[in-house]
Amino acid sequence: MLVLLPPSEGKAPSGRGTALKLESLSLPGLTEARRAVLDELAELCAGDEEKAREVLGLSEGLRGEIAKNTELRSAGARPAGEIYTGVLYDALDLASLDTAAKRRASRSLLVFSGLWGAVRVTDRIPSYRCSMGVRLPGLGALGAHWRTPMAAALPEAAGDGLVLDLRSSAYTGAWKPKGGVAGRTATVRVLHAPTRKVVSHFNKATKGRIVRSLLAAGAAPADPAELVETLRDLGYEVEVQAPARAGTAWALDVLVNEVH
Repeated sequence: MLVLLPPSEGKAPSGRGTALKLESLSLPGLTEARRAVLDELAELCAGDEEKAREVLGLSEGLRGEIAKNTELRSAGARPAGEIYTGVLYDALDLASLDTAAKRRASRSLLVFSGLWGAVRVTDRIPSYRCSMGVRLPGLGALGAHWRTPMAAALPEAAGDGLVLDLRSSAYTGAWKPKGGVAGRTATVRVLHAPTRKVVSHFNKATKGRIVRSLLAAGAAPADPAELVETLRDLGYEVEVQAPARAGTAWALDVLVNEVH
């Protein structure tokens, strides 16, 4: 099972660990594309601060994030699972999982990123600021920049198993499963049951809890149909929209009564 996660806007500090080793990151087919983004982002943020703030879409209060991007090659690197914070990652709470569940997380979780393309939670990265929606002056829109290298690297990472796609819309454009991989992919919406509306906060929190439940239970559903049964066994209320034709993803709605 491969679980695709969005990153978080908020990130923990880099700390004092060993600096980034770009070639050591998972999915080595993305290395050159990562280097291109890293070089341009660092150059942008070392120059005109106001231009960098505009390109990165930062408010005045987040101006300090620009300096962070100038030190990406020298800052301490930590496992990505420690760098990403926020609602989904708080609910997932990787640090409190037992040893076996952490091993499963290291194999199955893949976090998408405007800067790195995608990384595993054990990959060591520095804290940074660069969303997938950014358009760098030289490289252009990052979603488009990642499309070609992702198309080569991600099917191999997915293998023959289930793909559980929990990414937000900003990150789905960087890679869209096709063919046989798409047929083994399940996307998830979290709906407030009484209103049938998506509410951002508990959408993220519930997705974090779903991933944690699967990891803690040692669940290994082989396909979307098995995933539905597994989630129901774990206590989730799930509605399913099976694909109308081969080569398209399954759509799952997880219904939640309490907004928290």
